Amino acid sequence: MPSSCKHAIAPLDFAPGGRLGLLVALSIGPAHGCRGDCTDVHVIRQEAITAILVGVRAIASALLALLDRGEAAALATVIRTAGSTPQVVGARLLLAPDGTTVGTVGGGRIEETVIAAMRETLADGKPRRISRHLARDLGMCCGGEMEVFVERIEGRPALLLFGAGHVAKPTAALAERVGFEVTVVDDREELLTPERFPDARRVLADPAEAVRAGMLPFGPSAYVIVCTHDHRLDEEALAACLDRPRAYLGMIGSRRKVLQIARRIRSRRPDAPLGGIAAPIGLDLGAETPDEIAVSIVAELIATKHGRSGGAMRLDLAKQELDHDDGAEEAS
Repeated sequence: MPSSCKHAIAPLDFAPGGRLGLLVALSIGPAHGCRGDCTDVHVIRQEAITAILVGVRAIASALLALLDRGEAAALATVIRTAGSTPQVVGARLLLAPDGTTVGTVGGGRIEETVIAAMRETLADGKPRRISRHLARDLGMCCGGEMEVFVERIEGRPALLLFGAGHVAKPTAALAERVGFEVTVVDDREELLTPERFPDARRVLADPAEAVRAGMLPFGPSAYVIVCTHDHRLDEEALAACLDRPRAYLGMIGSRRKVLQIARRIRSRRPDAPLGGIAAPIGLDLGAETPDEIAVSIVAELIATKHGRSGGAMRLDLAKQELDHDDGAEEAS
């Protein structure tokens, strides 16, 4: 038996252009968890290969559809088996946010256990490894052992940027660099150019009309920034986005502008869901230039993505006990 295992492949790449890699990785073997020494039972039984490949195609198709909608999923992979088990190494199960599943890791109590872990991973993003003796731990008649790796999979979050002006340009560039898939929407052809937005998808349209026409990739992981060149356009775009699924909705402007727009929207629609809108947009950095404002905005996007407040992390060293080692690891 060789000392290295063909199943120890790199983590899956779900960035745009990585779909072939997704299909190949799903077909070859587990994305994670191989120990590399192959001392465990780690060979896919020949008679199961066809069934696994059929399942792989269904899982890959369902996963790509979820990623296209900006949604995440949890993927479970059987990475080790020993003795009699209901599934083999390489079997997979996909869990969508709505609770639907594709594939199987064996059914029964082992699958119930894995799905419970997948729900947790889908919620907190943390990978998990589940090891169970099927008879002793779960009361299953198979009697073998299984180890399953669970991971959260998500594509690049969509950023819908309404406006192609002087703030939008550095905001789009910075957001792209930190992992957002940017779409810029503006009806000014002279500004919405490949030279100004080389890495973004460009939609030449009135922002509010583009929203109402369903031209944009809204979804539970979509981020939306309203920063057009006109207060009326900002108001119309903001109002059009209120009922669309998204992770974040923010609008640039002074506090006075924000309150005026909110009052006008509320006067037309008393039940307008205005809570949770980030307006004025960005973290309080004292930003003045377009580049500084872009940093403020993208910093807030990152904080929202990771569920953080965006506050300073520094310690007040004057108040810390520095005379003894508290056992904390030093930052490298």
